[in-house]
Amino acid sequence: MSHDFGLQTASGHLTVSAESKESYPADVEARLRADAAEVVARYPHKRSALLPLLHLVQSVDGYVTGRGIDVCAELLELTTAEVSGVSTFYTQYKRHPNGTYTVGVCINTLCAVMGGDEIWDAVSAHLGIGHDETTADGTITLERIECNAACDFAPVVMTNWEFFDNQTPASTIELVDALCAGRPVAPTRGPRQVGSFKEVSRVLAGFSDGLADQGVGAGPASLVGLTIAHEQGWTAPEGASATSGPATDGGRTPGRTEVTQGSDEAKADQSTTSGGDKADPDASNDAGAPVSSTGEGVSGVAREVPSPKDTVDIEPPQESEPTGVGRAATVSAQTASVPPTHAAGTEAAAAQDAAADPAAGPASGPASDDEPGPAPTTKKKGS
Repeated sequence: MSHDFGLQTASGHLTVSAESKESYPADVEARLRADAAEVVARYPHKRSALLPLLHLVQSVDGYVTGRGIDVCAELLELTTAEVSGVSTFYTQYKRHPNGTYTVGVCINTLCAVMGGDEIWDAVSAHLGIGHDETTADGTITLERIECNAACDFAPVVMTNWEFFDNQTPASTIELVDALCAGRPVAPTRGPRQVGSFKEVSRVLAGFSDGLADQGVGAGPASLVGLTIAHEQGWTAPEGASATSGPATDGGRTPGRTEVTQGSDEAKADQSTTSGGDKADPDASNDAGAPVSSTGEGVSGVAREVPSPKDTVDIEPPQESEPTGVGRAATVSAQTASVPPTHAAGTEAAAAQDAAADPAAGPASGPASDDEPGPAPTTKKKGS
């Protein structure tokens, strides 16, 4: 298959070209199906093998092709839409031809403030490509990565997911120049040489390359805690009692982290925070009692705080029938927003006035919509 490694457009990233749907050569397809059968056999449910199978397709084609999607759908009894949905969700799956090396520059918070943004600007300008774009010769695909999971070595650059720690703009440009020149490059940690995108994709599909134990596994920044532990003579619990087995030492099991009532920590906490008062035995046995950290005393251990028992009133008390005054007040409150021209609002207002001044007598307005009220009286001029 020929490949166009020019600049990729946003729509091009999600388009499966007709070329990528061409059938596999017979020998290539036979090997692919044999490897796929080995992958599928690892899982109790076929569909669980989709992620490694997509990596396997990339190890053959260099990206997730249309024909690769067809094979995955057939072997896993899925629709091509389901396979495509997964392949477009994860950024490690490429839907257009990828370079021999994927160079990812971390621009997340820590790497960014440590120089990641400057590295990105420098290498992008040097190669003349942007995010998810590939050099014209097909050697490098450049990516911005949100986190490389190596914050203790910031700023970090990855090449085919191998770590290059504590990078600078100059060192990253030197790295990509070596890749473009075909010279082998060695990561800060891991194998002695970075493999190609196809080779690493096969490893991600679950096929070992025998290089897992080659090179440095952990850098100095990751080993600081272990170094301090050695200097202080700290050791991890040893033996079966560290993780299981009957409790010893007054109910405490070596290696376990919980604080029991008989422990020294609990006694110290009780003496400094409870003033010597005995705790309510019922409170500690209440399964619904919340646990809160007091932050007081010597240990600041978490203690159970008793909560009131939940009570349910099966027959709540019934409200008594409101009196005339109360009823009028209720009606008034319910109709407070009704404009005074509305009949209901007028009646409620009159009832409220009557309740406030019993001597005022009944209101002169109509009692209902069907019953007319008394005729209004007209006061003559001068009378």
